[in-house]
Amino acid sequence: MTARIYCFANQKGGVAKTTTAVNLGAYVAASGRRVLLVDTDPQSNATTCLGINPRTLSATLYDVLIEGRAVQEALTLTERLNLDLLPSSTDLAGAEVEMAGLLARERLLARSLATVSDKYDYIFIDEPPSLGLLTINGLTAATHGVIIPVQCEYLALEGLSLLLNTVRQVREILNDRLVIAGVVLTMYDARTNLGQEVVDEVNRFFPKETFQTIIPRNVRLSEAPSHGQTILSYAPMSAGAMAYQALAQEFIQRVEGAHARMPQPSPARS
Repeated sequence: MTARIYCFANQKGGVAKTTTAVNLGAYVAASGRRVLLVDTDPQSNATTCLGINPRTLSATLYDVLIEGRAVQEALTLTERLNLDLLPSSTDLAGAEVEMAGLLARERLLARSLATVSDKYDYIFIDEPPSLGLLTINGLTAATHGVIIPVQCEYLALEGLSLLLNTVRQVREILNDRLVIAGVVLTMYDARTNLGQEVVDEVNRFFPKETFQTIIPRNVRLSEAPSHGQTILSYAPMSAGAMAYQALAQEFIQRVEGAHARMPQPSPARS
């Protein structure tokens, strides 16, 4: 059985895209699934969120895509249960220029992940906050769709039409399996009317795709990356942790069926 591959995309920055990819991955892994997180952002935020310093690595995603190194050479085991990482580095900043001259450049990531897909249940691709060639590679590699984090703030849906248009083009030309697999509402503040207005608007826009679980604005979620930890290991009893645990359960039940096994993760093991 090959992995279900999802990419997390939104060209708008600051929407908790990496936070969602990392923490959803942590909780899905904690439930007993084998998970690989792929960091395709040159800023390497997903990599550092898992406590990995990109400057200390001998091989990263850049070496896989541009130098033709095997994925296994760049894999990093993170001690987060079954969660593995294909790390990024600042070298990726110039990768799009180098990729432009390569044959089938939009499928470089898909071809690389195919070599390890049978070793995982899920592969989560954390995309850059842009619609460039790296993002196209992630969308092309996604076998089960794109998950879009949307923050519960003013102009939340602004610019999403660009992403949806890109998804449509990739589906028509490169990946006919590409769908909107889910929309995650993030950074919700219950004290404001605006937050609920955005929730209502997103649900009108994506009535079937939007997850019921809403991720609140939470200081522990903001602190965890600076400690190189997921919220599961950093503050497992916080509101943010409870939200991502609930999101993981909803995600698994949506993907695997209503009766999917979802054991409670143990913070002590993370």
